[in-house]
Amino acid sequence: MIEVENLTKRYGSLTAVRDISFTVEKGEIVGFLGPNGAGKTTTMRVLTCFLSATEGSARVAGFDIFDEPHEVKKRIGYLPEAPPIYRDMRVRTYLEFVANIKGVPRSGRAKRTDEVMERTGLTERARQEISQLSKGYRQRVGLAQAFIHDPEVIILDEPTSGLDPNQTREVRALIEELAEDRTVILSTHILPEVSVTCSRVIIINNGEISAIDSPANLSRKMKGNERIYVEVTGSVSEAAAALETVPGVLNVEASTDGVDGFLVDAQIEEDVRPQIASALVGKGLGVLEMRRMEMSLEDIFVELTTEEGEGERA
Repeated sequence: MIEVENLTKRYGSLTAVRDISFTVEKGEIVGFLGPNGAGKTTTMRVLTCFLSATEGSARVAGFDIFDEPHEVKKRIGYLPEAPPIYRDMRVRTYLEFVANIKGVPRSGRAKRTDEVMERTGLTERARQEISQLSKGYRQRVGLAQAFIHDPEVIILDEPTSGLDPNQTREVRALIEELAEDRTVILSTHILPEVSVTCSRVIIINNGEISAIDSPANLSRKMKGNERIYVEVTGSVSEAAAALETVPGVLNVEASTDGVDGFLVDAQIEEDVRPQIASALVGKGLGVLEMRRMEMSLEDIFVELTTEEGEGERA
């Protein structure tokens, strides 16, 4: 659905985005992450045809951003960090205005506006002037305008900015619903939101892509091995000895949390949890808990983006 190949954007002597490549499939929600100035916004503006690239290529829904920008724009819904709203208009009037601009047929415009307001929780605010809305409701209006024309691709820059926890949960559910038959790129600094919502993440730093993968895979790759927490009942010494005999286990150490638990480091090539359970049960020991311990997305982000850069990026 989105194909980016060797994309570069320069502003004079400053290279904001350098030779990046990635793909996003239909139905995916991909988190696009990076520190301020890393190149996220520049990339999104290029994909939405607000900016032209210096080199490389990109296709959105099968259309080339250079040769067919109008077709690309028709198939993209975009929510920039500062929502593009006219504060002196009423909510419904504004959304109908946007629907008209984005080519929603007159015959179905009112119905589509009603549907979008309902899905974004704006129905009761339909006649209210946008300037009178809270920041959270203005953000909802921005989100509503992004998909009122039923686009194939939705690009969201900080979509939950200004929302309280309940509103954030509602927006997350809406994003997941929208992705059932669309492609969604989500840029945010709220990393737990990405962990919950996104199947993959693209981390960009200093204008270059540092990593593309699922959060779980990135965690295992960056640690170099897999760490598993195991809590047992029975003899601790027997449990430690049994764990050390499991093929693929590299190290066993007792947990320091005051319970009969172990931190087991194992090779990432194979899931050793079934063998761990079998070894413990075979010795007559009980397994109360067993779970993978992964680096948080915040840990991964910090590790990949705290190296000293080559200068400010856009």
